[in-house]
Amino acid sequence: MLACTWMGKEKLEMQQVGVPLVTDPEDTVIKVTGSTVCGSDLHLYHAEILQMKKGDILGHEVMGIVDTVGSNVTSVKPGDRVVAAFSIACGKCDYCKKQLYTACDTTNDSKLQEELYGMRISGIMGYSHFVGGFAGGQAEYCRIPFSNTNLLKVPESVPDEKALYLSDIVPTSYHTVWDTGCQENEIIGVWGLGPIGLNVVQWLRNVFKAARIIVIDDVPERLHLAQVHWGAEPINFKQDQDVVKKIFELAPDGLDRAIDCAGFRYTKSLLHKVEHAVGLETDSPEVLNECLRAVKKFGSIGVIADYAAYTNHFLVGALMEKGIRLIGCGQAPVQRYWDVCLEHIESGLFDPTVILTNRYPLECTPEVYKRFDAKDGGIIKVFLETQYSSKPTTGTPALSNPDE
Repeated sequence: MLACTWMGKEKLEMQQVGVPLVTDPEDTVIKVTGSTVCGSDLHLYHAEILQMKKGDILGHEVMGIVDTVGSNVTSVKPGDRVVAAFSIACGKCDYCKKQLYTACDTTNDSKLQEELYGMRISGIMGYSHFVGGFAGGQAEYCRIPFSNTNLLKVPESVPDEKALYLSDIVPTSYHTVWDTGCQENEIIGVWGLGPIGLNVVQWLRNVFKAARIIVIDDVPERLHLAQVHWGAEPINFKQDQDVVKKIFELAPDGLDRAIDCAGFRYTKSLLHKVEHAVGLETDSPEVLNECLRAVKKFGSIGVIADYAAYTNHFLVGALMEKGIRLIGCGQAPVQRYWDVCLEHIESGLFDPTVILTNRYPLECTPEVYKRFDAKDGGIIKVFLETQYSSKPTTGTPALSNPDE
C-alpha cells in the first residue's frame, strides 16, 4: 500500500509498504477513504517531537471502510463506514472507565515520556514513539487497535468531509471550550486560528453563545473567515504588536477567559527566538504571557496548543496574584464527545466543512505538508483522498493538485 513516511527533518516520502494485518482480537483494519494533515503534524515535520524514527507512517486523523476485524470486535463489521479516534485507548483501565481516554494507562510504552512527565498518556496514531509508535492514517490502509473503543460508525446522513474531522479537531475543539469553562455571554480571546482555533470560535458562537470573541493571528484569510462567519473581532499581531494593549482597547475590563490554540513553536521576540534556536528552551511562553495579562482576575486560560517540555520567562507571578486558573486541556478524549458533536453536526449548528479549503490525492501528501507549513494560498484544512474515496460531496472542494 501507499503511505506517507517520515524520513527526517522536513523530509517525507511516499513509500510502498505492507498492508497492516489484524494482530490482536480487538484490531480492525480499514480501507482509508479520507485523512488529512493537522497543525500538530507540523511538529513532526520539523522534528520537534521526541522519538521519531525513519519510516514511521504519519497521520492521526483517518476514516474509512472496515476491511477485516479481529474475533473480539463487536462494535463494527466489514463494510461499515467508520472514523477513528486519533488517540488509542484500551477501554478497560481506570482512566478509560472515567472516559478520560487520552490518559489510558495501557497503550503507550514510552519510558522517556514517563521520565519526563512522571507518567505516560495514551498512545496516538502516527505521532512518534513518544506516544506509542503506532502507524498512522496517511496511507491506503490503517490498523485500529482496541477498535471497540476507538472506532465510531458514521451515520449515512453525515458525509465523509464532515465525518473525518470527528477523529480529532471537531471534538478536540469542543473539549477545549468545555474544559476552559466558557459560559454564555462571556468575552473570550482565542490565540491561533488554525483548524482547532477556528473550530473553537464556531463552538463559542453557535453552541456556547459567547457575547464577544476576540481572535489573534497573523494570517489575514483566517482572521477574515472568523470575522465573517462568526462575528469575531480580529487582531493581526503583525500590525498590532502589543496584543494586550489592543485587547484592552476593545475590552477595557479584559477577557473573561482565554484559549491558547497557537503552539510552542511560534516565537515572537528575539530573546525567545535565540533561546529556542540554541536549545535553552523548547517552548515559548509568549502567548501564555499575553493571556495572563489580558484575562480578568480569577478568569481562566485553556491550553490546547501543543507544548512539549520546558520554557523560560513564564509570567508565574500574574498566574498566582490574579488568581487565574491555567487549564491544561490535555490531548482531548474525543470518544467522550462523539455523540454530542454528531448531534450538533446533524442539526446544522456546527459545520466542519466551513474551514475545508482543499482536497488532494494521497500521493501528494509531502507537498501538502510544505504548503500547510507555509500557510500558502489560504490553505486551512485539507481532505486527502485515496483510491477508495467517494466523490467529493456537493459544496466541498474538488480534487486538485497542490502544485496548481
